Amino acid sequence: MEQQLAAHERGRALSQSAETMDYKLVEIWGDTVDTRHLAWSVVLGIAISYGAFALANRVLVAYVPDAAMARAYAMLVGLGGCLIAGAVCAKLFRPKREVIEQAHGAAGREEVLKQLASEAGGLGRVADLPPAVVAEMKELGLYELFAEYEKRDEKREGAR
Repeated sequence: MEQQLAAHERGRALSQSAETMDYKLVEIWGDTVDTRHLAWSVVLGIAISYGAFALANRVLVAYVPDAAMARAYAMLVGLGGCLIAGAVCAKLFRPKREVIEQAHGAAGREEVLKQLASEAGGLGRVADLPPAVVAEMKELGLYELFAEYEKRDEKREGAR
């Protein structure tokens, strides 16, 4: 419980500090970005990729006899410029997302298992799982959780 309260307080402090930084955040493709950084990233992306293309086109026209082929190679260099622009923007503009972990007790896990069991297909049986999945679940500490839930569920079904 103390861990949950501490995590909640850290999350509130982080969100308040983000508000004071005057970010204008939007969500794009599942990620949170600052609109000013997004605009600068677009400008840098255009400048670097087009600059690489234009420079390569000028250089390659002098060395490649076929102009269409020189332009095609220059486009490849421009694509490389896009990758470089992405790396530069990733370094300049760090992500704005906040990851807040919260510990959930037995009641929370029980609720999640009930929800999964109520969905189409249910949970299934742990005995039907392939050995690789069983090993991974044991490694993550989930196998016992599912096995215990299955036993309790079978007892409930038997009591009906």
